[in-house]
Amino acid sequence: MKAVRRHVYGSPEVIELEEVPKPEIGDDGVLVRVRAAAVNPGDWHLLRGTPYVLRAVSGLSKPKVPGLGADFAGVVEAVGKGVSRFQPGEEVYGCAPGSFAEYVAVPEGGPIAAKPAGLTFEQAAAVPTSAMTALQALRDKAGLERGQKVLVNGAAGGIGTFAVQLAKAFGAEVTGVCGSANVELVRSIGADHVIDYTKEDFTRTGHRYDVILDNIANRTVGECRRLLTPAGAYLSNSGGGGRWVGVMGRVIRLNLTNLFVRHTLPTFVTRENAADLAALRELIEAGEVTPVVERVFPLAEVPEAIAHVERGHAKGKVVIAL
Repeated sequence: MKAVRRHVYGSPEVIELEEVPKPEIGDDGVLVRVRAAAVNPGDWHLLRGTPYVLRAVSGLSKPKVPGLGADFAGVVEAVGKGVSRFQPGEEVYGCAPGSFAEYVAVPEGGPIAAKPAGLTFEQAAAVPTSAMTALQALRDKAGLERGQKVLVNGAAGGIGTFAVQLAKAFGAEVTGVCGSANVELVRSIGADHVIDYTKEDFTRTGHRYDVILDNIANRTVGECRRLLTPAGAYLSNSGGGGRWVGVMGRVIRLNLTNLFVRHTLPTFVTRENAADLAALRELIEAGEVTPVVERVFPLAEVPEAIAHVERGHAKGKVVIAL
């Protein structure tokens, strides 16, 4: 099969399209013919090996695993003899390491579920990581309730576009923060209020929010906390920290600050799982959530796709079509 590989850390130029063996499956395995895969910020972090703390897991001097990509949508090609949930020919979506390839293998009990009806493969591939991140942040960590007020900073990005729609589906009043070019997009996906950060500083509007989901981290935690109601929650899945610790620096600061303030400042790592994929499928099929796909690249142009995401300001998701 054809698959994207990189054998050293570096820029998108180190990526190669190679012929490699198809993945093998065991008794509990599902082999999927990939029809589309999505690009996430994690892809360019893994590509460059930054922040450097990441290399303790991914490989100190070179990548332990040469593949890239995590999200996929496709068709079941074969299943192990112990698999009962899936059958060959079924359309599925989910997460698997190395999804920038013609085939991936996933355990039956892993993050794989039936593809939402009515979505193209490209749309379905855009969902897993970003939508699960938004879902787990709002539902599980913030405990979002109907009638609460939510601010999403970075509302036009991959996670942001899902967060706006999920918050509305949960009955919240939603304010999205984005640039001028994306105001209409954010409004079109359900935001009640949109703040153009090029014209207005969202930390100085005087409004208060029960939940802030910060996808950009271009304001300090203190500035954002001043916008919270007394029992409000601030969640960040981004942050500076430079090449050495990256977002972990902000995570450490949030955990320390959480010891001394009344607000909730939870940190979290997205848990890829089939139950949330099924929950998202229900919301999508009910018309509550629609993936926003900005651009679709062929497999041979994965370097250009990752470079586009790394530059920032992508609207919604960038997808690879196979």
